[in-house]
Amino acid sequence: MSSDIQSPGIVSLRGLRKVYDGKPPVVAVDGIDLDVREGEIYGLLGPNGAGKTTTISVCTTRVLPTAGTAHIAGIDVVRNPSEARRFMGVVPQYNTLERACTVAENIQFHCLYFGFSKAEAKARTAELLDQFHLSERAGSYPAQLSGGLAQRVQIARAIAHRPRVLFLDEPSAGLDPQSRIAMWEAVQRLHTEGITVVLTTHYMEEADELCDRLSIVDNGRVLVEDTPQALKNSVGASTLYELDLREPTESLVPLLKALPHVTGVETTPKGLRVMAGNADGLLPQVVTAATPYGLKDLSITEPTLETVFIRLTGRDLRE
Repeated sequence: MSSDIQSPGIVSLRGLRKVYDGKPPVVAVDGIDLDVREGEIYGLLGPNGAGKTTTISVCTTRVLPTAGTAHIAGIDVVRNPSEARRFMGVVPQYNTLERACTVAENIQFHCLYFGFSKAEAKARTAELLDQFHLSERAGSYPAQLSGGLAQRVQIARAIAHRPRVLFLDEPSAGLDPQSRIAMWEAVQRLHTEGITVVLTTHYMEEADELCDRLSIVDNGRVLVEDTPQALKNSVGASTLYELDLREPTESLVPLLKALPHVTGVETTPKGLRVMAGNADGLLPQVVTAATPYGLKDLSITEPTLETVFIRLTGRDLRE
């Protein structure tokens, strides 16, 4: 057992910073502090280039931090990387299955690498093939698998040695909607087994569906952290009206703000976003006020995690 002091969370980051050399230097992670509780699904949500993958790479010993610390199950990943890796499973952003090995061999060799006997490795492989509905594809090679099947094999392989934490870096990138849902279900099953899951994503639906808690990350910093519902509630509205307008909108803003239950009005690329705490009877009043300004379209939605990100950064989550 490591002599490192037990950290507050099963994943604990303090002052984490990573600067890549260059002219000018690139600050990928800029002082991140966070704690992931054992048994939860925790998300890092943000646009591409926000620093999510670099943060995961430090946690999984693939990248050395410039400053700060990262502990997994109380173990310092820089001082004791090999010991830390015993407690983690990793599914990177890209397919890393061994192409010359079958699905079963990919899992079995992983077990052997982590010290399983041949009999234990064979039994664990059979268990995982069944759990992930891969038994019929046990003899297939990675090149013969769809993206969704390959991702399930990668997750099965990553948890084969029974880690306490599973890291998933953009787990649904490139998957079709059906495969994405299947991947979500696989992650949720792991959650019920008590495995802590840390995932990165730029899909707000994924973060909302899967995560117990999440951090919204941008420019290498945590902007806000909470449950998905609490973050959406922080917008201060239960209903959003998205107005697509032909005319300039400056003089319309005070008219909309004066309507009952309106809590805010924001400019969007197409027009205005009206935030309201109560939608009862408000729609016709919004339409009446906006029609003289060339109202082309109007949609009504609830706040999303993307709404929160836009409020924090002033730009779209996918930019």
